[in-house]
Amino acid sequence: MSGDSSPSGSASDAVGTLDVALAHAARLLEKDLGLAAEQAREVLRAAPGHPQARLILGTAYRLSGQTGAALEVLEPLAREQLRSAAVSLELGIALGEAGRGVHAVAALRHAVRLKPDLPDGWRLLADHLDLLGDAKGAEHARALYLKAATRDPRLLQPAVALVENKLAEAEALLRAHLKQYPTDIAALRMLAEVAARLRRYPDAELLLARCLELAPNFAPARFNYAVVLFRQAKAAETLAQMQRLVASDPQNPSYRNLKAAVLATLGDYSESLEIYEAVLKEYPEQAKIWMSYGHALKTARRQSDAIAAYRQALLIQPTLGEVYWSLANLKTFRFTEADVTTMHAALGRDDLVADDRLHFEFALGKALEDAEIFEESFAHYAAGNAIRREHHPYNANDNTAYVRRSKALYTADFFAKRTGAGAPARDPIFILGLPRAGSTLLEQILASHSLVEGTMELPDIPAIARELAGRTAKDAELRYPEAISDLTHAELRALGERYLTDTRIQRKAAAPFFIDKMPNNCLHVGLIHLILPNAKIIDARRHPLGCCFSGFKQHFARGQNFSYGLEDIGRYYRDYVELMAHFDAVLPGRVHRVFYEHVIEDTEREVRRLLAFCELPFEDQCLRFYENNRAVRTASSEQVRQPIFAEGVDHWRHYEAWLGPLKEALGPVYECYPEVPPMIV
Repeated sequence: MSGDSSPSGSASDAVGTLDVALAHAARLLEKDLGLAAEQAREVLRAAPGHPQARLILGTAYRLSGQTGAALEVLEPLAREQLRSAAVSLELGIALGEAGRGVHAVAALRHAVRLKPDLPDGWRLLADHLDLLGDAKGAEHARALYLKAATRDPRLLQPAVALVENKLAEAEALLRAHLKQYPTDIAALRMLAEVAARLRRYPDAELLLARCLELAPNFAPARFNYAVVLFRQAKAAETLAQMQRLVASDPQNPSYRNLKAAVLATLGDYSESLEIYEAVLKEYPEQAKIWMSYGHALKTARRQSDAIAAYRQALLIQPTLGEVYWSLANLKTFRFTEADVTTMHAALGRDDLVADDRLHFEFALGKALEDAEIFEESFAHYAAGNAIRREHHPYNANDNTAYVRRSKALYTADFFAKRTGAGAPARDPIFILGLPRAGSTLLEQILASHSLVEGTMELPDIPAIARELAGRTAKDAELRYPEAISDLTHAELRALGERYLTDTRIQRKAAAPFFIDKMPNNCLHVGLIHLILPNAKIIDARRHPLGCCFSGFKQHFARGQNFSYGLEDIGRYYRDYVELMAHFDAVLPGRVHRVFYEHVIEDTEREVRRLLAFCELPFEDQCLRFYENNRAVRTASSEQVRQPIFAEGVDHWRHYEAWLGPLKEALGPVYECYPEVPPMIV
């Protein structure tokens, strides 16, 4: 509270005993807030209206939890002291603690304009911008925070490179610095920021873990660590970090928002909704928070409330395309003519960012599909996929090569030599295949059984696969699944036990069995069999044109890059059929296949077959799966809450005129369905 940042008083104030009294009051802020406030009031009795005394008094009130009293002092002071960064900063902090987030941002922006090297100003501004939904603004503010907080002149150049988003330059400078100073926590955190922006999340995680090992109380690094964990779908680990952060700073908006998202991911919707509701009282004009709230409400089966939350988000930010897609993704929702007009108008704008544009394309595709305007609908689905593919490239040859290598490794002899390995538990039931193949329906049927609990698409098996790829030499091509051949029986068992431990947090009931419905686990059947030999594996399969086109018109948030092109998704389906046919040959009877069309034709017969494979007694409620109130966290959440209807089975035929590239990519797999072409076995 000194120098250029402090409020300015008259020259007559800055004399002898008054200076001493003010200095004493400032020191008391770190020792005794009550005495600090009393000392400030004493100064004000001697010098009414003294700006620095009022700042100390407002700060003392805020730190002691008297936010209202603090604002009564600070708001008029800020109007008078327009050139004081210290006053604007303190006001911004108090406004944030009072739940007035928009006003807090304004005050913090003013503070950093006055004093650009104000670390706390940039840090707090970034936190509030996150909640405002301004991700780019928050990222920029955090980069400026790193620059302002960096006192080491050797880190100024990489800090500037970060601010300017020159990531290659920043990385080179930071790596050179860390060779000389490997324990520099500021440099470690900055390098982790580079890795995170490049989406090299495992690298960022390792750097931040090292940073926290050196400095456990480094809260900004811990928050970065939590974000990186969450982006890798490590929800349980993220929650542990957030519990620690929120305990240290309960009012921090970024901490609360991320905690709510993590809790929703873990299925704790009650607490998640409570946090969102509290945050929305402070930030009622924040469209993206309303959207996140809507997501949680949808999964908690409060569909009308979810729609209301989405509509509120659109009132605030009409061009937020993701909200329109969220409404479309309810599947049972129907857009109004006014909605369709609005979406058309949004796509005609020149200033629409790519992320909003692709969401509008997918949402408008769904609206036109419901209106049976199929050609225009297909054009919008194709446009949305083209944008998505541009930012998330996919090489179908890599997946085909992976299937060939898996077939070469996983022979009958390979499995026979590892008999008895793995964890013996029978708890998991894996449902896998392609997305949109009916796996959510099978999950809902099984989760309606008294002995089975439904969870979600768990990321644990793919995470283990990624780690096994990383076991190979750093200078060699990462090779999975070949790395599995090096594992001992004990190591395979340890991986199985780890899977069971890590997924325990997802299990809320006492049921002895639980479902892991990650469709991409079809690539890891061999790994699942080796580490969990008694787990049940169910392959959900659907007509290739119905399945693939349904995936093409579904905007997936992440993890399904093969779905953005008809040729790519056709190749992926063909590779999947080939790989599953191989496991049928080398592990006969290990995988139970359920054809979606057969479930539609004779539900009871298929349910009985499914339960028999899982060694579960028949229960009639499995036929009334649509009465199950459980939270469903996939695109089919609303559809599986209704009885089975046959109308959707051949819905793809409305688009058949444009599916030539898909048919060609599928080849004999399409022609022979549901049989497997002999040439690919």
